[in-house]
Amino acid sequence: MMELKVWGGAGEHGRSCYVLTGDQHRIMFDCGVKKEGTGEYPLLQEGLIPQLTAVFLSHAHEDHSMALPLLYKHGYQGEIWTTRPTVLQLELYFANWRKYVAGRGGDLPYDLAHISAMRFRILEEEVEPGGWLQLKEGLKLQWGRSGHMLGSVWLRLQMGDNQLFYSGDFSRESALLDVDLPGDSNFHHPSDNHPLLQETSLSIIDNAYGTDEESQDQKLNALRRFIHGVGERGGHVLLPVPAFGRGQELLIWAINIFPGQHILVEQEILDGLRQIADWQDWVRPEALHYVEEAMNSPHVHVPSSQDERLRLLQGKDPLIIFTTDGMMESPRARWYAERLSSSTDNAIVITGHASEGTFARRLLKGETEESYCEVVQMGYKIHQGINDVRLMLQEVSSRNTVLVHAPKPETDRVIARLIEEGHRSMFSLEPGAVLNI
Repeated sequence: MMELKVWGGAGEHGRSCYVLTGDQHRIMFDCGVKKEGTGEYPLLQEGLIPQLTAVFLSHAHEDHSMALPLLYKHGYQGEIWTTRPTVLQLELYFANWRKYVAGRGGDLPYDLAHISAMRFRILEEEVEPGGWLQLKEGLKLQWGRSGHMLGSVWLRLQMGDNQLFYSGDFSRESALLDVDLPGDSNFHHPSDNHPLLQETSLSIIDNAYGTDEESQDQKLNALRRFIHGVGERGGHVLLPVPAFGRGQELLIWAINIFPGQHILVEQEILDGLRQIADWQDWVRPEALHYVEEAMNSPHVHVPSSQDERLRLLQGKDPLIIFTTDGMMESPRARWYAERLSSSTDNAIVITGHASEGTFARRLLKGETEESYCEVVQMGYKIHQGINDVRLMLQEVSSRNTVLVHAPKPETDRVIARLIEEGHRSMFSLEPGAVLNI
């Protein structure tokens, strides 16, 4: 018997947090926040936290990581298993999360001391992708690169007699990042005397894009046509993106699709690109020269002051602008939006999820007090839609599957379609749910 507790992440965007309890061990996958209001945190059961055997962090994005200090506040004494790039990125994410909460008039539910108390074990320093690592008696781990962002991973555990699979946030369509497919035949069994079960007991699978069946190429073709149209009418295009993740992917894409186009990039995004160049084990070999070209392109401008930003915006050439903060809550993202609102020739493109109540969401819904330029949502794939889920179900044969990272009504629709196709034991859950298998 094994029990899954959903403390966040299923049936919603954000605060991913899953606790699995077996006969010997209790483990956690991720512990993030939901970027709404002053932040929504996982539904932690404080009495269980000191009983955790191990905690695993799939990547640095705030919806998977920013509630981790609460574990140490409530008595967790163990380590967090993750990757070196993820650990290095966390400092910036914690700094940005503090600013976000303070900007909404809120307070963090933990202290800096709880952040400092976090201790990490680095996956790639313990075992290579596809290898198996004995963590404790009755608990073994395998990991692979998930293609979502630098340092992101999927995880497979052997916990007693149960095999568990957690996709984290997964994308097999990244142009920059390499990915390890969980069904790869090179990923061997845990040990010769304990053969890998042919069927996984439970899989928790990213389905953030729900019923969306568009490929990355289709999405990028639509984005190319839109940006070209804005440039034809003489307008600037603003792409607010996270500091790490799709911002670097889209920057490389834009440099190659629009040769000679002047591109304004904030320093944090270029720093993320340098990190990618420094961590070549995570990058597709064929992409490394594109990273090098982007960092040395004469058409990429990195402003060092507000005056320089203004000068670039007031120039005669249309710009593609990359700034941090995909939700557009930061002063800088709003500053760009205000400057671009002066002309209907300009446009803002939201390429990811915009949480309810954020400035990006209000712009998309036309709920701001001021009038702005054209604002559209055109996604870039860093998660899975239904076609990707179909592939993963083939790669990971599982007796029970929980789809996560999307609103429950959308998850319900995906599961209804998959059941029609013959899949069984598919679950659409919500925070607070308990599943016994």
